[in-house]
Amino acid sequence: MKDQDTIRLTAAQALVRYLSAQAIEIDGAEVPLFAGCFAIFGHGNVAGMGEALYAERETFPTYRAHNEQGMTHAAVAFAKQHRRRRMMACTSSIGPGALNMVTAAGLAHANRLPVLLLPGDTFVSRAPDPVLQQVEHYGAPSVTVNDAFVPVSRYFDRITRPEQLLASLPNALATLLDPVDCGPATLALPQDVQAEAFDFPATFFAPCVHRVRQPGPDARELAAAIDVLRGAEKPLIIAGGGVLYAEGGPEALARFAETHGVPVAETQAGKGTLAADHAQNVGAIGVTGTQAANTLAETADVIVALGTRLQDFTTGSRALYMDHGPRLLGINVARFDAAKHGAQALISDATVALEALSQRLGDWQASTPWQQQAARERSDWQRVVARVTADDGAMRPADSQVLGAVNRAAGSTGTVVCAAGGLPGELHKLYQASGPGSYHVEYGFSCMGYEIAGGLGVKMAAPEREVYVTVGDGSYLMLNSELATSVMLGHKLIVVLLDNRGYGCIHRLQEATVGVEFNNLFEGCNTAPDGAPEIDFAAHARSLGCHAEWVEGIAGLEDALTRARAAERTTVIALKTDADKATAEGGTWWDVPVAEVSSREAVSQRRVNYDNNKQRQR
Repeated sequence: MKDQDTIRLTAAQALVRYLSAQAIEIDGAEVPLFAGCFAIFGHGNVAGMGEALYAERETFPTYRAHNEQGMTHAAVAFAKQHRRRRMMACTSSIGPGALNMVTAAGLAHANRLPVLLLPGDTFVSRAPDPVLQQVEHYGAPSVTVNDAFVPVSRYFDRITRPEQLLASLPNALATLLDPVDCGPATLALPQDVQAEAFDFPATFFAPCVHRVRQPGPDARELAAAIDVLRGAEKPLIIAGGGVLYAEGGPEALARFAETHGVPVAETQAGKGTLAADHAQNVGAIGVTGTQAANTLAETADVIVALGTRLQDFTTGSRALYMDHGPRLLGINVARFDAAKHGAQALISDATVALEALSQRLGDWQASTPWQQQAARERSDWQRVVARVTADDGAMRPADSQVLGAVNRAAGSTGTVVCAAGGLPGELHKLYQASGPGSYHVEYGFSCMGYEIAGGLGVKMAAPEREVYVTVGDGSYLMLNSELATSVMLGHKLIVVLLDNRGYGCIHRLQEATVGVEFNNLFEGCNTAPDGAPEIDFAAHARSLGCHAEWVEGIAGLEDALTRARAAERTTVIALKTDADKATAEGGTWWDVPVAEVSSREAVSQRRVNYDNNKQRQR
């Protein structure tokens, strides 16, 4: 190859330059595919990746974070808010820095969300082995801590020569953009290889515009799906995240549901696909579902699983609707998900499938009595929502009341962010989402610590929206450092911190399965004689640069939310809540095994109820 046709770059420089050249078409406009790179530098990446990122800092921004798991959560949330069309990279040092990203990689894998992970690695040459932070395996010298990324990556490669990037980088990007295989891609970067140079073809860095594929259905599968629907009188659609990720998916679903009179229930990932006030939207389904959606699911004759992976919270541990044997039609871009639970599979992009089905169904509709029942159930549930989210004057309100206040404050232009604990369940069944982009709850991995970091990623993706992070004291204590990042970068968040002095959600589950309080609430834990500390969360948040205050009751919260909206930087609002209160209405059984033998009668009684519910599972 001639000299003028090559560019001599280090592996790290080539990687950054390649990423900078990638664009994606969104709504007819070309925008950078990567919004930049989160980086925490250490001896495994500062000399190689650090030098390369510095050189491209004007065109490929680098953002400093405070925790590797947190920055990866933020990057994943950024991609989710962009419906998988834009993404970020994350680079860390070797050893603990790399391992800190593994949990967030698992989250991205479970939720099928794209993030490019670039952990530093030990020396390929092994000349200085063992280096600081290196884990040695006596019988496997090539094993490093980065092998932990293999089970939580959709694509993994360890780059041992610079020229391997020529094959590995395009493959990593193809995975990140693939509607079926989408998930984290990891390129482990040994620190000596990062700094090694190679004569790369100049064409490798040519600008490239990507478009996400929208595969259509097989004709025979489509015909079989038509037969299933034509035979249905009481169909129910379960809308999952795949509807949001399909270009035009929410609009296609609204048209289909309106044209054919089919009620639509929502998974956590699919919530917001239809606005809460849409006439066909009967709300959340499953363990944290509405009474409306679950009642319909229990009597539907056809369930259309649209863009959902049918997690146990969606199916009520396969006991909500499967016990009465409805036909299950799985519409999904991934064969793995479309065929789950013996479904009649229609493998296709959600938008393409809905349009093809509607065209061939013509004037077919769900039965009139079914549509009328759906409307009644929906109306009844809306009255429940109004009642349980209303302020009753309690100084320690229920989660539902707090979320009602957040919902009213967010309106149609805000986005609520949450992840683990009891809050996602209350949000799923009660929050009135205004449409796509208004509801951002991570519940595929249910990862404590995602909330604040995820809120940062959402704000970076949608700076025009007010971002409301709802977080319990347990999750806040696990991972709060990206509050400082949000202040440093100028990405304002409104954080509502519910302090129930413990892990309230698991406390309630423990009461339901074991009948005691043990090691969840502070009052049930081993402590020093003076007990657990009273944590001043507002003072802590102020130390990280935030505005912060304590409030009492819903009236105090609503006043504080007004002040927070007017503030120019991240604001934390803390209030005491009741750990024992949860919305009794809605929901269904969840398979959490109870001890088969116990010295305590309370456990034995609970085991009887568990065995009875197990009989419903398909």
